[in-house]
Amino acid sequence: MELKDAMKISASGMKAQSDRLKVIAENLANSDSLGKTPGADPYRRKVVSFKNELDRATGVNMVKTKPPTRDRSDFELKYDPGHPSANADGYVKLPNVRPVIEMADMREAQRSYEANLNVIEGAKAMVNRTVDLLRN
Repeated sequence: MELKDAMKISASGMKAQSDRLKVIAENLANSDSLGKTPGADPYRRKVVSFKNELDRATGVNMVKTKPPTRDRSDFELKYDPGHPSANADGYVKLPNVRPVIEMADMREAQRSYEANLNVIEGAKAMVNRTVDLLRN
């Protein structure tokens, strides 16, 4: 594998983690979004998963994201009979977003992004050193 291929793979990993961060930000922004009508479902957390995709031009596998899927976990119920989105029993469905989990996912995505960036910087340094050796 050439250094430029390693850089392309790392760049695809950075793009995938960037996509993941966008979904995490959307989840956090909607962590308090309730249903608009009585008994309606609130915001449902989205989850990103990754896949390998062959780049035919280079012959290497790149990291891509699949379209976000909805987390099918149950909604928490809160008793609040006066709320506009409460069901007939007086319970309001809360989003299945847990900020602590989102923050942990965000930190993991950030570290993966930084790791890919370090690979690109390392490959770039190797190319620069090789060019310097060839000049002398």
